[in-house]
Amino acid sequence: MPASSLLVDGKTMLNVKRVYERAAESDGLRILVDRLWPRGVSKAEAKVHGWMKDIAPSDKLRRWFQHDPDRWDEFRRRYMKELESKEGDVAMLLGHAREGDLTLVYSARDERHNNAVVLKEFLDTRVRAGRSRRR
Repeated sequence: MPASSLLVDGKTMLNVKRVYERAAESDGLRILVDRLWPRGVSKAEAKVHGWMKDIAPSDKLRRWFQHDPDRWDEFRRRYMKELESKEGDVAMLLGHAREGDLTLVYSARDERHNNAVVLKEFLDTRVRAGRSRRR
């Protein structure tokens, strides 16, 4: 399983992928998780099934971060705090992931330091917490 994938329920995958990469059938449901639409990409080219702007980092946090790897740890902390107040959106994404493969689509150049990576990590902790409660 790729490092950017998470097995949700033993059969479905949660993935992270740049919008500029070719869409694949294995992506499953593709949800854009950026606040701004990606530059130079038409809706047809993006091949996304939905756009969840509100789950993206706030404008203030996005502007502060500016994809600076030196600010990564603090960005992660702040964005996770923002995600705690977005329970409806988080629940929706987890619901999609339980129904089938889900890919969080983003536009940042840096594949390791972007909001989709943090969002996937946040969802991963929720999935794991749910598993431990069921035991």
